[in-house]
Amino acid sequence: MKRRTVGLLATAGIIIVGAVFLMRRDTGGVSVDTQPAARKAVFKSSVTASGQIVAQRYADIGSSVMGRLVELRVKEGEAVKAGQIVARIDAVQAAASATAANARVKGAEADLRATADVLQSAQADLDAARSRAQEAQLRLQRTRDLRKDGLVPVAELDSATANADTAAAQVKGAEAVIRRLQQGRESSERRVAETRADAARVADVLAKTDIVAPISGIVTRLPVQEGEMVVMGIQGQLGTTLMTISDLAAIDAEVKVAEADVLRIQIDQRATVTLEAIPGVSFTGRVVEVGASALPITGTGAAAREFRVKVRLDTPDGRLRPGLTCDAEVLTAERQNVLVVPLQSVVVRTDADGRERTGVFVADGRTVRFQPVTTGLIGGLDIEVSGLAEGTAVVTGPFQALRDLKDGQAVRTRTAS
Repeated sequence: MKRRTVGLLATAGIIIVGAVFLMRRDTGGVSVDTQPAARKAVFKSSVTASGQIVAQRYADIGSSVMGRLVELRVKEGEAVKAGQIVARIDAVQAAASATAANARVKGAEADLRATADVLQSAQADLDAARSRAQEAQLRLQRTRDLRKDGLVPVAELDSATANADTAAAQVKGAEAVIRRLQQGRESSERRVAETRADAARVADVLAKTDIVAPISGIVTRLPVQEGEMVVMGIQGQLGTTLMTISDLAAIDAEVKVAEADVLRIQIDQRATVTLEAIPGVSFTGRVVEVGASALPITGTGAAAREFRVKVRLDTPDGRLRPGLTCDAEVLTAERQNVLVVPLQSVVVRTDADGRERTGVFVADGRTVRFQPVTTGLIGGLDIEVSGLAEGTAVVTGPFQALRDLKDGQAVRTRTAS
């Protein structure tokens, strides 16, 4: 009995000692993961974004006149050439307006010619009046000379004076008629110009009932059918879009880049584009456009701002179509022989002077030491650092432990696999 009691006591002692050991072990420090700082021969930094395939040149074709679509000459996917008539709008009213405008032009031109003829006749009358006035003045002058010599009576001098005055008055009357006729001619010329301008406008409207392709390409969108009413755009309201013609000789990937990454993207940076519709195939290209302003935010909820970036593909594939979704990876920087650590291992701490310092926690036996570092490129889940020796064990997590970790704190380390 005593032997059994001794055995039980020994077992209980062992259990107590083990529990104390485990308690001491548990209170020995925070469990953290570590990973050695590694050097990479080539380290790349890139930006990834999603978007869609678009043609470099495309045209959304609308109508400049309102009416019924009476003829549609193309189908979606069909190739067209610049200048080709692709659709027609009902032209009955436009043709009637053009005929009436041409008639008004002819009428105004006839009025102008009649005014010109009258003006020419009046000019002849003025010339005759001036000749009579000149003759009357000469006769008056001769009569005055003869009167001085007493060769003619006073009555004849008075008659010559009256004739000269009458001739002068006739000249003034003829000049007044000329001025009125000149004003009438100017008015007729303005009416002719006005009617011709109106005829040109109506002719332009008539010509625009034929919808012409502005560029050569492929009809990539055709949302209308024959017989539909077509309206033109006015202020604040879009008109009917008849079709979209895209020039697929050059293809762009138009992606939306977050504001945190857009400043890293520059013109001519290389990029790789992949499409879910063409798995296993990647397309190379270069950045040709970076948006200068943020895209409008859609919806009512708050969202991060995005910027439009266009990547021109080097070798467009015949399978690519506008509207296909794509992902683009833009190579923003590349360096050789770079020391990197996991991105999540870099933290910010406040030193004794109250300044914020960027650094990592380095495993030093059973404690950790905060080591300030200078960061550089970010590539994927890694970040470039300097001020750290290669192979140094850096604390990488867990996140909760790393967030609260302090310089000199006791830890239990485990190397990440």
